[in-house]
This record gives sequence, C-alpha cells and structure tokens, in this order.
Amino acid sequence: MKIFVVFYSAYGHIYRMAEAVAQGAREVPGAEVSLLRVPETLSEELLKKIGAFDAQQTFAHVPICGVEDLALADAVIFGTPTRFGNMCGQMRQFLDGTGGLWVKGALVGKVGSVFASSGTQHGGQESTILSFHTTLLHHGMIIVGLPYTFAEQTQTDIVAGCSPYGASTIAGNTGARNPVEQELAGARYQGRHVATITARLVG
Repeated sequence: MKIFVVFYSAYGHIYRMAEAVAQGAREVPGAEVSLLRVPETLSEELLKKIGAFDAQQTFAHVPICGVEDLALADAVIFGTPTRFGNMCGQMRQFLDGTGGLWVKGALVGKVGSVFASSGTQHGGQESTILSFHTTLLHHGMIIVGLPYTFAEQTQTDIVAGCSPYGASTIAGNTGARNPVEQELAGARYQGRHVATITARLVG
C-alpha cells in the first residue's frame, strides 16, 4: 500500500512533523511511504525577505508532488501551516488544481488525514484541519484523525498541540519553537494509525 505524506512548510516546522508522520507510517508492515512537498508559489526574493529561504533549503531535496500523483496513493496525509485559521495559500492552490481528479473520482475511497502548525497555542490549528476536511470530503476520501488512544493529547501540564482532528505543533510568535516530543509522538501515532486503517481497507 502506498502512503503519501504531502506537505508545505515555510520555516521547517511542518517538515519536521511530516518526517515524524512518515516514520510512524513506515512502522506498519506493507506500507510504502513517500514524503512529498507541494510547489512553492512565492519568489526566492520574497522567501528571503520573510526569512524562509534558508529554512526551506533543508528540505529542498524532497520531491515535489504533482496533482496527478495523488491518484497513485492509497492514503494521503496532508501537512500545512495555519494562515488565519485556514490552510496556507500554497496548499490551497495545489488542491484547487485537483478538479480533474474530482471529475474522474480518482480519490474516492482513499484515506485522507491532516496535520498542522500555528504560531500560537490557539492560532487556528483545529479550524485549519476541519476546513481542510471539506476538500477531502468533496473528493470522497475517508477521513482519519488522531484518536484519544493517543493519550498524550489529554495532558494539561504542558503547552502543546494535537487534537482528535490531527497532530499539530506550535511554532511560537517568532518561529523559534520547535516541535516538542509530545507533538512528534502525535505525528508518529497519526501516521501509524492512518497506515493501519489503510492496510485494512486495501487488504
């Protein structure tokens, strides 16, 4: 079974979460996991101005996902930073190009899942994931989240992301905060959970 982890990352936070998601998915026997990124829409000059260019060089080796590639997967786990409570523009533009897949019903019955990041603790992680689900439902995908069997998401003694909708991380106001172990554990759990369910469907 083929599991695609398709992400956009500006400063590396979602990339680190995507690596953890892929790691978890690879733990399931029979899972062939591919880490892919959506095309950048900003110029190199602008990326440098906003301080994202150097961070993006750390994952420039990751192949770019083509829209038609999605049809090859049995499950797609999407990762996006939050922009005003919604997915980022790069991911939105990528998904807006999937009309041809929709016409053919190419994603119907495939598993879809989402993880996210935001600058602040209540910066729209849940609304981003939930609004992302709308697109997946229009494609007829089977949505999988992060169940409460990942018990760490019930902790209240630390500031961290993750909800039943999907794994998430907090970047901080300056972007200096890296994903903590609880958030990475949630990402690994989500990847493993998606792959486990996909294996049952494919089998």
